[in-house]
Amino acid sequence: MKNKKISFITKVAIFSALSSILYVVPGLQFPLPFFPPFLKIQFSNFPAILCGFITGPLGGVLVILIKVIVKILFTWSDTMLVGEVADVIIGLSVVLSSSIIYKKIHNKKGGILAISISTLVWVVVAVLINWLLLIPNYIVLLFDGNVSAFVGLCSVIPGINETNYMSFYLFFGALPFNLLLAVISNGATFIVYKKTSQLFKKIDCVRL
Repeated sequence: MKNKKISFITKVAIFSALSSILYVVPGLQFPLPFFPPFLKIQFSNFPAILCGFITGPLGGVLVILIKVIVKILFTWSDTMLVGEVADVIIGLSVVLSSSIIYKKIHNKKGGILAISISTLVWVVVAVLINWLLLIPNYIVLLFDGNVSAFVGLCSVIPGINETNYMSFYLFFGALPFNLLLAVISNGATFIVYKKTSQLFKKIDCVRL
């Protein structure tokens, strides 16, 4: 029992460290030319999803929470904590949906189902969060309520203006951006899960 707890804590610590590095280090995050510049590619959810597959839902949840706490403690927030709150909601939704499904259907088909469902959950939750939380608060907190300033920042989206900015941003910015992140992160999890899981099993056997 004690060895299992130590193994669990060790795995969570390793994946939390990886997730935090991917989430905090600026050089590991980058924008793409066809998305608004504040949408930066970063893969900090990948270690959390992988941890959820290996240790179960609790491990994945802890990784999501730890990475955000680390960012707030060491770099604070350039989004008035709005971005971090959204990242927690999205991360928890994705990790819980994938890990719970895989725990119940613990085989290759279950893994495919888990990453497929969690990809859908990721995109839907991200769009809803952007619509209800992120964009309204960004405009108020970061642009002093100036919609035209936000629209200017999103000028990479063809046809966006002060009238249609929300729908255009959601469907041509937030949706494809998060779909890209979800496919890459979940795809990477599916590819490396088996070898990573086997590696940790060998380590556990040596410890025992």
